[in-house]
Amino acid sequence: MENIHTTATIHPKTIIGKDVTIGPYSWINEHVIIEDSCQIGSHVVLLPGTHLGKECKVLHHAVLGEIPQDLKFGGESTTVEIGDRTVIREFVTINRGTKAHWKTAVGSDCFIMAYVHIAHDCTVGNNVIIANAVNLSGHVEIEDWAIVGGMVGVHQFVKIGQHCFIGGHYRVSKDIPPYIIAAGEPIAYHGINITGLKRRGFTSETIRDIKHTCQLIFRSDYNVSEAIKKIEENGDLIPEVQNLVKFIKNSERGIIQGIG
Repeated sequence: MENIHTTATIHPKTIIGKDVTIGPYSWINEHVIIEDSCQIGSHVVLLPGTHLGKECKVLHHAVLGEIPQDLKFGGESTTVEIGDRTVIREFVTINRGTKAHWKTAVGSDCFIMAYVHIAHDCTVGNNVIIANAVNLSGHVEIEDWAIVGGMVGVHQFVKIGQHCFIGGHYRVSKDIPPYIIAAGEPIAYHGINITGLKRRGFTSETIRDIKHTCQLIFRSDYNVSEAIKKIEENGDLIPEVQNLVKFIKNSERGIIQGIG
């Protein structure tokens, strides 16, 4: 307990692992789990149902596990679950789930920057970066390795695909397919995320196939349905193209449009 500041308020039903640091005036409620080697800053609030994985960092004035800002919430026992090694910066707020999904989840190795809000029932994958002052509405899904630029607002039920990059200060009201750059007002396809894909070890051949597929979907004379049919007619598709096609076919809100 030598790493827990004397001014911190810790409920006796909190579960705290080894080598956990908790700063001044933080408030840790009952039914909170903090796994080994986490670092909690000052004035942090962890409310019932919050579970932090190993080696997480939660900086000053963050609030995790507060009740949803949703009229359908009826006081049910729900959770906020954070994976291992995720960093949550100052003044971040993450609300717990409702009976629709029962939890709000953020994966491992994520970087959630200052003033981000993650609403009820959101699911954020692994290795995701969410920049300052992003606001996720309820039920948003973000897949692994996505990057969301600062001050972006994301509409309820939007899905954001893996390895995509969303430019800062835009409004996202449609699904963002994997592997692409999305920017502009209204937000639209601006090419594939070549830099990100190269950094993560995608081969030149794979990047070429993704680019060709996106050209058919976003910058050809075909509409989306026609483009998907044309792509599937080619037969032997690499896994990344299969993933892109599956994402678009499963989209309920529809995907963003191309430009030019």
